[in-house]
Amino acid sequence: MQKKAFFSTIIVSLALVCANTAFAQYIWLNDKGVKQYSDHPPPKSVPKDKIVKSPFGVARATDQANPSEKKDDMGKSEMDKIEKPVTLAKKNEESNKRRIAKEEAEKKAEIEQQNTEAKAKNCERAKSYKQSLDEGVLIMTRNKNGERTVLDETQRAKEAAEAKKILSDCP
Repeated sequence: MQKKAFFSTIIVSLALVCANTAFAQYIWLNDKGVKQYSDHPPPKSVPKDKIVKSPFGVARATDQANPSEKKDDMGKSEMDKIEKPVTLAKKNEESNKRRIAKEEAEKKAEIEQQNTEAKAKNCERAKSYKQSLDEGVLIMTRNKNGERTVLDETQRAKEAAEAKKILSDCP
């Protein structure tokens, strides 16, 4: 009976040791940036900065002799320098930023289009008004009291100068 208990204790102990190594997971990024998962260490060709996770916080199995992480000038460990995977919240934030930037660009383009159309319309009106002034067509305006008055030559010259100034900004 004691032999059975002894052997079952040994078997359970071996199973626990094997299970511990089976849970050892390595995660690294391949050349295309895709995560690779394995219970074996990554190949020697994989740079240390591409290893995302290794058991016991060790970058490589060959580095187990010196498990303390090396610090750089900024005080960050090598594991801290590894690029973290993009979270859903970060992707959502970036998507919202792109959407807002696109909406702002569309609004700006629409406002520019409206301004261009308004400027073209104002130029067309100024051109027509200047042509009427130059041809001597009778032009009537209203004074402060609301009475209709005809433009005299000084007023006509003044209006023609203003129309010419407006037309100087037109294409």
